[in-house]
Amino acid sequence: MTVAENVAYGLKIRKLDKATIEAKLKAILSTTRLEALSGRYPGELSGGQQQRVSLARALVVEPETLLLDEPLSNLDANLREEMRFEIRRLHDRYRYTTVYVTHDQAEAMTTSDLIAVMNHGRIEQLGTPEEIYERPRSEFVARFIGGSNILMGKAIDRTRIAVSGGTLRTSGRDLTVGETASMSVRQHEIEIMTAVPAGRENVLHAVVSRQVFLGAARDYTIALGDKTELRVTAAPHQNIAPGQEVWLHLPTERCRALTGGNDA
Repeated sequence: MTVAENVAYGLKIRKLDKATIEAKLKAILSTTRLEALSGRYPGELSGGQQQRVSLARALVVEPETLLLDEPLSNLDANLREEMRFEIRRLHDRYRYTTVYVTHDQAEAMTTSDLIAVMNHGRIEQLGTPEEIYERPRSEFVARFIGGSNILMGKAIDRTRIAVSGGTLRTSGRDLTVGETASMSVRQHEIEIMTAVPAGRENVLHAVVSRQVFLGAARDYTIALGDKTELRVTAAPHQNIAPGQEVWLHLPTERCRALTGGNDA
């Protein structure tokens, strides 16, 4: 079948009249930018074009709910990025309820209004992309969405944890004195300093284990006194050699006290 025949198939089996089918087909081909490809066959299309045909075929019948299960898993990185925005554009155009299943956090953040992070079949946290990213409630969510470091320590009071020879003040939930507590801080939220900072709290002494130049940033692995390793993303001009001692500033508002959570 050609692209047009493929997209119109669902309308035909619903036995709609010819004029209605032609009108709906014309509209969906225009919306999905497939008009120029309507006479082509599947083998003549790129991967991204084939995905748009699949979306057009699903949308043209005006479903109450659209289920997309890992729809971009077979595309290369560039096409996946393009199609994430295309799916979001089509959703905003038609406003159908869409359930989108993915293990790709960038897809989840780009395409969704609400994210349900699931762990062993149970919803670990439900919220907007910003809520899930900025305020993860458990270790599992913090690790799954975004690059997070997880630190463990003993709670000194309701806001402070003793970690690797230092003390970190946290935000989020209140701690119970004496409990073994965990907190998360994202890689790009940690500041690396090569001199001892004066008058600042939430600072830990560490040593650079390795660094990788990524063009737009440098990716550091940094070892604390107890050998716990943190990942830190820094500006590309901040070139610190492995073996050099550093001090890490972890902003209080970015140190999120977490509840427990089992990794999947």
